[in-house]
Amino acid sequence: MVSQDHLLRQIDAAIDFNKVYEFVEDLYCKDNGRPSIDPVVLFKIVLIQHIYGIRSLHRTLEEIGMNMAHR
Repeated sequence: MVSQDHLLRQIDAAIDFNKVYEFVEDLYCKDNGRPSIDPVVLFKIVLIQHIYGIRSLHRTLEEIGMNMAHR
């Protein structure tokens, strides 16, 4: 449903988002407390927010819910 040359597909192909796990590894506890939101998902949300110039996190989450390319 999303074209192969879409900007977000190009970004996903160019960036190894698994590196985010290495950067935040010591900030998350694996055996204590509630499960957290995946740090890669959080990073991608903020990335989308900045790329598209969305000013609020609430509006960004609405956009992600409505736009298939963001998922």
